Amino acid sequence: MVRGPDQSGPSVTTAATERGARERILDAAVGQIGSDGIDGLRIARIAMKAGVSTSLVHYHFETREALLEQALEYSYELAADVRLGEGEGDSIESVQRLGAMIDQFLPYPGILERDWILWVELWLRAVRHPEMRPTAARLYERMRDWFAEAIENGIRRGELAANADPARIADRIIALADGYGVRVLFGDMDVEHARREIWAAIREELRLPEQPPAALDPADP
Repeated sequence: MVRGPDQSGPSVTTAATERGARERILDAAVGQIGSDGIDGLRIARIAMKAGVSTSLVHYHFETREALLEQALEYSYELAADVRLGEGEGDSIESVQRLGAMIDQFLPYPGILERDWILWVELWLRAVRHPEMRPTAARLYERMRDWFAEAIENGIRRGELAANADPARIADRIIALADGYGVRVLFGDMDVEHARREIWAAIREELRLPEQPPAALDPADP
């Protein structure tokens, strides 16, 4: 049976409005956490920036921890849209793709630096609040799978070393990016130096070129 607009229209419109409000809240939260930290989070400021009531913020997120968790999820999904795009994987050579993925895990100025600040907040929160640890583990698992899948695809295409262990290398890349990234964020290391060091650490095992490919402007949102 074909349903008329009087039967489906309002509910669809309401759902879309609620999603839009929730995204505005998360976007405002990401910005505030990035500038002030989770302890500086103020629901009234987020509501004002998102153009909603404070009660609506509380309706979607009962605690600051819940808001941080969802903000991190939102930030990850937003960054994933910026990363290579879901439809571009087959059109980019594996070496170029891997280089671009590493770039997206370093705190280049702009949206990536902001995302890094959120990750630091997650680390601190997960250490002090055990209830946040499953969130951290889940997000790290997604990152690991993302890298491992890209490496597996490169092996299947004959562009990366056939005997490489994708999961092991994925873990190493993430660990290196975390370590070097913190130093970049502190201003103790240049981001391009960090990029070269990560590349050097995985080059031999994957049989990569000596130098990483040109960056794909990771600072661009």
